[in-house]
Amino acid sequence: MAQTDSQSSTFSDIVELNVGGQVYVTRLETLTAVPDSLLWTKFTQSSPGDLPKDGKGRFFFDRDGFLFRYILDYLRDAELYLPEYFKERRRLQKEADFFQLPELSRRLATAGKDGSYAEDSGEPEDSELTSPVTSTSSSFSDRTPRSPGAGAGYITIGYRGSYTIGRDIQADAKFRRVARITVCSKISLAKEVFGESLNESRDPDRPPDKYTARYYLKYNFLEQAFDRLAEVGFHMVACNSTGTCSYAGSDPADDKLWTSYTEYVFSR
Repeated sequence: MAQTDSQSSTFSDIVELNVGGQVYVTRLETLTAVPDSLLWTKFTQSSPGDLPKDGKGRFFFDRDGFLFRYILDYLRDAELYLPEYFKERRRLQKEADFFQLPELSRRLATAGKDGSYAEDSGEPEDSELTSPVTSTSSSFSDRTPRSPGAGAGYITIGYRGSYTIGRDIQADAKFRRVARITVCSKISLAKEVFGESLNESRDPDRPPDKYTARYYLKYNFLEQAFDRLAEVGFHMVACNSTGTCSYAGSDPADDKLWTSYTEYVFSR
């Protein structure tokens, strides 16, 4: 009985987290890498029963689940490489403040002042932030830093559209109705690019390192999606389209209804 109580009052070496709906699995030593941080306090000064959990028993933090990956990288690798064209430096700084990582917060603030993270300039941001743990522990020196190209990848934008061509190809033909714009890519990349405009309801609770073909955008303007991809450094590398034709009625002389499905492949 005493052994059971002892086991229930300690954390396992592998810890599962639910941060804002995103699931992370990491080591206890990673979460406690920076002394006096919020995670260090939670996982060294508390017992598992003291922390809130989700329905599957994972420790729950009501914070930005996507940005937490950078917090974890900072703790795990002692260095942080943000992706090119990173647009959420201020939000990441708020997360650093919440998790009580003052050195990371200070470096993010300093980088913003000297222009290293040009949020609105469109310039690449391949920048490195070093954890304070580097100067206090040699165990981090042998770890391989994250590649500066971690933000590279492909995103496929798809849509089904319809248009009508009247008899004799009338000039006033009704053209293109886009019902839904789909997004196919790695989870973390889709969230980095489209953020709040991404609808995840068809594929919720997916880990950021997995892929999805079920996300779609909350707006119906292809040009808006293209502008956003261009802003963050993507270029179109391929596209394809298929279409079908039918008649509005039984008379072949009626208007022709065309339905098409088109995909655009973007790369960075």
